[in-house]
Amino acid sequence: MTTDPVTTEPQTIPAALRAAAERHDAEALADGDVRLTWRELHDAVRATAAALIGHGVEPGDRVAIWSPNTHHWVRIALGALYAGATLVPINTRFTAAEALDILERTGARALFVAGTFLGADRLAALHETAPGGVPGIAVRIPVETDEPEWDSFLGRADSVPTERVEARADAVTPDQVSDILFTSGTTGRSKGAMSAHRQVLAVARAWAACGEVTAEDRYLVINPFFHSFGYKAGIAACLVTGATLVPQRVFDVAEAMRLVAAEKITVLPGPPTIYSSMLDAPDRDARDLTSLRLAVTGAATVPVALVERMQRELSFDTVLTAYGLTEAVVATMCRPDDDPETVANTCGRATADFEVRLDAWTGEVLLRGPNTMLGYLDDPDATATAIDSDGWLRTGDVGTLDERGYLKLTDRLKDMYICGGFNVYPAEVEQALARLDGVAESAVIGVPDTRLGEVGKAYIIARPGAALSEDRVIEHCRERLANYKAPRHVEFVAELPRNATGKILKRVLREGAA
Repeated sequence: MTTDPVTTEPQTIPAALRAAAERHDAEALADGDVRLTWRELHDAVRATAAALIGHGVEPGDRVAIWSPNTHHWVRIALGALYAGATLVPINTRFTAAEALDILERTGARALFVAGTFLGADRLAALHETAPGGVPGIAVRIPVETDEPEWDSFLGRADSVPTERVEARADAVTPDQVSDILFTSGTTGRSKGAMSAHRQVLAVARAWAACGEVTAEDRYLVINPFFHSFGYKAGIAACLVTGATLVPQRVFDVAEAMRLVAAEKITVLPGPPTIYSSMLDAPDRDARDLTSLRLAVTGAATVPVALVERMQRELSFDTVLTAYGLTEAVVATMCRPDDDPETVANTCGRATADFEVRLDAWTGEVLLRGPNTMLGYLDDPDATATAIDSDGWLRTGDVGTLDERGYLKLTDRLKDMYICGGFNVYPAEVEQALARLDGVAESAVIGVPDTRLGEVGKAYIIARPGAALSEDRVIEHCRERLANYKAPRHVEFVAELPRNATGKILKRVLREGAA
């Protein structure tokens, strides 16, 4: 078992799984009728690794998963890593063409894909998109329907001795590439960020330490596993703490509240939209949500008013904000002893051994540390653009640092617009809108204006029963902001375009406005 000489904690994911099985005699995974202790999960992962080896997967091969959050995902991901392979999660919202692009760019040796899910057969769509272009090992996962391929795949495990599987796990090193996570692609073609085993475990431990997560916790993971928030701050965080993992396939507010009540969930991280949906759910009071203790959220904009409502109206003892990105999973995070003003107005201070500073000219947030990605897959130019010669990662986010080292994000560089010669950061306008009674969520963009160059346009989701008008919204902003910051246009919408992690896609709004 590979360990760090200082912490003595396992530094590879196979070693961490072994340690969890030895330390915790409790439930590791609860997915409907599937209930596995840590020892049972270890056995299941070892069998999955054996099946992969039996199908010819070699160390360093890429194993892709294109499926929602279920126990299968956990078992396959950990099994692939146990066998010395590299994990390639695929966004469940990708089209067949986008998924095929990922498979081709990574040279995936195996693909595990949901069988019929939400009315779609993704594997069939792949075959239609590129006949013969699917990896040789392609297995449907029984998410909604029985899939004989899954049992057939697992049956190959019997042909591989346990000693051979454990030898594979022993051969994994801390600096070996564990996964390739592709960026959301909101600003162009997605890039594959590569991380090492030691980095996955380090950021998971840092995240869990800030939230004081222990083996006593029960963690509802709504964030998709294909994203770092669901995989590294979810699966891996449970792995290093012994907390029970409860996956939810897709976010549905009623189902989420049912799971919280039924599974006695204590930890519920997610994007702001999860909490706003729960707060505004008409049947919230009918559910026992009192087991909840920890919420961790983060986004380009986390309205102060939302944090206050979470603390006041939901049962969370602790609400933390955090900041990270695919290339640097957990960079800053608040701590449980931070005062409410700090939690509401910042995304915490550096964690996971990161350094944080700001570009002197633009205010862009720069990060440096041992847990920055290894680089982008097969793209040295993009890697060099993102990480300079001194190791500083350019995040594309704009922020401020206070005297304590706490980071406050003000916006994305690309979202800033110029109104009458003045820079406007939409996040500041969105914070003001969050203070208007009746506003559930908002997104502000700059749109062309013949006189001022650009002016603000606010897209607003109103709370149920709210009586809002364009004039009232603009008046509210002008009472609180400089005139050039107040939006000139308002559009009320039922929903906002988002990626699979809940981030609002302002690019889509800009395209629609154009």
